[in-house]
Amino acid sequence: MLAAELQAAGGRTAALLAVFAQTDRPLRARGVCEAMGLEPAPNNINDVRLKLKRLTGRNILAEPEPGLFALRP
Repeated sequence: MLAAELQAAGGRTAALLAVFAQTDRPLRARGVCEAMGLEPAPNNINDVRLKLKRLTGRNILAEPEPGLFALRP
């Protein structure tokens, strides 16, 4: 299932994880927004960044450097 389809189904967290599953490099919040088909407006970027920080706190994502996120190995 594509990230846009997951998001439409109400699973923004699942859509975020799908974006990371499809790439092998760390991404910034803006890049995640673009991959999800969201307009890279400040409110969308901040919402995504907040979700990414929460997933980092849950040890699902890693933040190798400030603002750069990747799936934990």
